[in-house]
Amino acid sequence: MRGFAEAGDLSGMVSDALGGRPRIVGVDRLRGGSKKGVYRVRLDEGEAASVIVYRWSDEEDFWPGTREDDATDPFAPASGIAPFLAARRRLDEVGARVPRVLWADDTRQRYAADVAVVEDVPGGTLEALFETGPARADAALADLARTLDLMHRHHAPRHGRVDLLDRGGVALGSSCEQLVLDRARRDLDEAAGRDTRIGTVRDRLDERLRELREPVLPRAECGLIHGELGPDHVLVSAEGRAVLIDIEGLMYFDVEWEHVFLRIRFGERYAALSRPGLDQRRLDLYLLAMRLSLVAGPLRLLDGDFPDRAFMRGIAEHNLREALALLP
Repeated sequence: MRGFAEAGDLSGMVSDALGGRPRIVGVDRLRGGSKKGVYRVRLDEGEAASVIVYRWSDEEDFWPGTREDDATDPFAPASGIAPFLAARRRLDEVGARVPRVLWADDTRQRYAADVAVVEDVPGGTLEALFETGPARADAALADLARTLDLMHRHHAPRHGRVDLLDRGGVALGSSCEQLVLDRARRDLDEAAGRDTRIGTVRDRLDERLRELREPVLPRAECGLIHGELGPDHVLVSAEGRAVLIDIEGLMYFDVEWEHVFLRIRFGERYAALSRPGLDQRRLDLYLLAMRLSLVAGPLRLLDGDFPDRAFMRGIAEHNLREALALLP
């Protein structure tokens, strides 16, 4: 049985963040996280009606296999307070809105986990707002487009996660396009071993990946990207600002990788986020690679005890069909 946090476990963290001894009246573990626990802690007094607690621990990590995060691999699931704080600093520098950190502790002396307390952004997710407040959603979407432009124009000479590059490290792979190809071929092998529909066309998909990789030319700079930016990873502030969350994987990479994911996740609303000058050859390669990743990753996650299993199977099934549709 996994040991999720309860009010008694979180009370000391909230006290450290806010001072005094605020009384907790409710705790909700928010759905969707696979690498950390995210808790909304409701309070009965003080300036904040609620705060969010992030908790990075083995009990909160649903990915099967090794618990070690390889920071040199931009595509390894990022986790922990170090990449979170590094990403937050960089996003602050470029002018992107992220939740304010009220308190953080990575010593594991008082708490058996890396923990952070951050502001609870009141407006909910952009995904929910699309249904409940279309006009506010459109304004937040325009703000997100401005934020992405700031990020994508912030360049570095090499790819890699922000926390790694800040330490002077070097990321895995000779280039973004080669890293994507190598990863896509691993995802293809994994997916082919799990689903016969991929297995029967594995060679065709592998050939198509190599065909798409061939015309992609080297590039001298990489932009700053979130990496998994769907409307569920964007909160909306009271002022209508787009607020980015789940930022641990922030990295310098080809911005086309971000745009492929945005196009998949935002659907018809992607037009508000599109920009001129993207490399169509990269987009073609990255789209097929992304679809294969969104088959292999969810199926791998289901090897463990991730609770929302039907939702994850649905992601794998949808992207499997989309991957097969990309074959010529």
